[in-house]
Amino acid sequence: MGLDLTADVVTLTAAICDMESVSGEEDALADAVETALTALPHLDVIRDGNTVIARTDLGRDERVLLAGHLDTVPLTDPPNLPTRRQPGPEGEELWGRGTVDMKGGVAVQLRLAHLLPEPTRDLTFVFYDCEEVEAERNSLTRLTATRPDLFLGDFAVLLEPTKALVEGGCKGTLRVEVRTSGVAAHSGRPWMGENAIHAAAPILARLADYEPREVEVDGLTYREGMSAVAITGGIATNVVPDRCVVTVNYRFAPDIDVEAAIAHVRDLFEGFDLEVVDSAGGARPGLDRPAAAAFVEAIGGEVTGKQGWTDVARFSGLGVPAVNFGPGDPLLAHKDDERCPVSQLREAEEALLRWLSPAPTP
Repeated sequence: MGLDLTADVVTLTAAICDMESVSGEEDALADAVETALTALPHLDVIRDGNTVIARTDLGRDERVLLAGHLDTVPLTDPPNLPTRRQPGPEGEELWGRGTVDMKGGVAVQLRLAHLLPEPTRDLTFVFYDCEEVEAERNSLTRLTATRPDLFLGDFAVLLEPTKALVEGGCKGTLRVEVRTSGVAAHSGRPWMGENAIHAAAPILARLADYEPREVEVDGLTYREGMSAVAITGGIATNVVPDRCVVTVNYRFAPDIDVEAAIAHVRDLFEGFDLEVVDSAGGARPGLDRPAAAAFVEAIGGEVTGKQGWTDVARFSGLGVPAVNFGPGDPLLAHKDDERCPVSQLREAEEALLRWLSPAPTP
């Protein structure tokens, strides 16, 4: 099954969604994307695994990356495919897996590739796999390390769902395990032991008293968070536990790096055994860069800071400022009733065309 890039963006989104591509099973969709892009003579197309990269080489003063992932989370039971259209509070909506996260954005990318043989900036289109699973499987992890040259540019747009509004940069994320230890004993004689779960009370108290920062970075506001997201301990209901682990997730503003975030968490939990189990730096939006400023001016509307983590951080790590901008409400991502107003698909396409199209001849 092929993809018709001449179809309108809503029809194209439905066709892409109807090609199932749960993480690790993107082969058919990657094949279809590669075939469709290879037919466009103004693009050089590179295939690496199930990642497809297409580039113009027009000698423009700026290069912009437009990126989106091909995979989705698993389908529901019964499957929330094929897609369907039905009325909604904001007009007609497209329902089905991937309509929000993020095949609408992928459809916009493909439409731009078709509609812009002479864009005002050189373009690099990135379609990648395994975003919805662990980071080591995400093809951007591999390719930004082995082929960073493919990701060079002045600015990047990740077409993750933002309701067709601009969300600049992203916060970093850090996950740590804070541990306590005790002495096991029979729960009928608790005085013979030391309860490790009780010993975790100060950890929870520090979290309850914690006041997160609200930080302005490049004119955008990021609100930090420090949350206990799991607690484990105990081996049986008649045993005083000798071990307890509180898992804490710190979401930090992009004015600090991972090392500073780790130092902050260690200070907060001074006196406790702490292990870092996962981390990813944030991304400054770089709205002071000319390409970013031109993007914001062309798109219009309010610009806010991304309050989660996205792959824009990978581009930022390569020195490329990036924003999130795409159709769909992120609060509906991964939900059984995933759906996107068709108006947002059209708005996202039109906004990016305004930014990248040559001025009409008088």
